[in-house]
Amino acid sequence: MARRALTTTAAAFAATAALLLTACGGGGDDKSSDDIKGADAGTRSPSASASGAAGADRPDVSVPKDLKLVFDFDQPSDAKHAAALADAENYVRALKHGIAAQDPNDPAYQFYSGAQAAQYAKSQIESWVEGGWTVTGTDKYYDEDIATLSDGKGVLVSFCRNQAEFYGKEIKTGKVLRTKESLDSYQTWKVLMVPPAGSSQTWKAGNVEVIGKAEECR
Repeated sequence: MARRALTTTAAAFAATAALLLTACGGGGDDKSSDDIKGADAGTRSPSASASGAAGADRPDVSVPKDLKLVFDFDQPSDAKHAAALADAENYVRALKHGIAAQDPNDPAYQFYSGAQAAQYAKSQIESWVEGGWTVTGTDKYYDEDIATLSDGKGVLVSFCRNQAEFYGKEIKTGKVLRTKESLDSYQTWKVLMVPPAGSSQTWKAGNVEVIGKAEECR
């Protein structure tokens, strides 16, 4: 398995969609029709260049040197949206960290998620562990959109993914399972971020929906 077309049920988002108040994010930059989405190796979000090393009271979400995570996101002007987007990125990093660590119970994704999103991360890590694969290459995320729920608390973070250069690697042999770019390389992600509780400063992923063969991200 070089990669999976990761898809979760949209049922958890059916009610959420009805609650959306306004979309306040988005890339904001017009791209040429000749551009390949997600191909820009640069990043615009300060958190995208973070090493993933553990901060104060936060777990390590670093990944191996042969895996590059690119978050080509604009920095939101709204502080709440910026925090939700940053921890949505950390959820993605934590998922990859768990795969690299080969640990379905890795504390990193548990720190940045709960409910269905935590179950999703665990199931994905388990699949890679059972297959005997780890991750390598370049994994790109871009074209973000941020929507505030009508209750003013939860935030829905949506973005595209280009995994054309993201590969599985056999742990025993080190063989990289390369695949060619195709529509299967593109996904849309929708991550429902739950605001911090108590003294915590962390936004957590509550639900995640991943849809493969995303033509709009190509």
